[in-house]
Amino acid sequence: MPIELKGSCHCGAVRFSVESSTAIPYQLCLCSICRKVGGVGGSINLGGHSNTLKILQGKESISVYKAVLNRDTPDEKFVSSERSFCSKCSSMLWLYDKQWPELIHPFASVIDSPELEPPQSMVCVKLDSKPAYVRLPEGKKEIYDNYRKYSLEDWHKEHKLYVE
Repeated sequence: MPIELKGSCHCGAVRFSVESSTAIPYQLCLCSICRKVGGVGGSINLGGHSNTLKILQGKESISVYKAVLNRDTPDEKFVSSERSFCSKCSSMLWLYDKQWPELIHPFASVIDSPELEPPQSMVCVKLDSKPAYVRLPEGKKEIYDNYRKYSLEDWHKEHKLYVE
């Protein structure tokens, strides 16, 4: 049975729960979007089943941001994903993309319970976007200049951490 994740924003205005089969926070994204909306160190997203998302409090405080790719260039465009955040404290809550309607990706940083299990090795992606001053996490890690062709589900299944 999937794990119920409970999360909230920093100010406590928004509280939610979602069921997850992929709740190990193993992948740090350092793309410009994740660094600028999630903080200098990037973002770690978990996987959730979108049909299980419950807004327990603060629906009126949730806003959506659609990021821009290739900003200030002739190729500028909006991404298909939507990042939901608290309009009061600006905590990033989850990412949703209609290309994969069955999935939702809560930010690990807003999960209150259960305590997330640390991965044996951190996967760091989009190093081609990382400024020199950004430091990678300590410990064992795999480093990739771009995204991997490996889904959250694939990684969890390979490591026997996928929860049916």
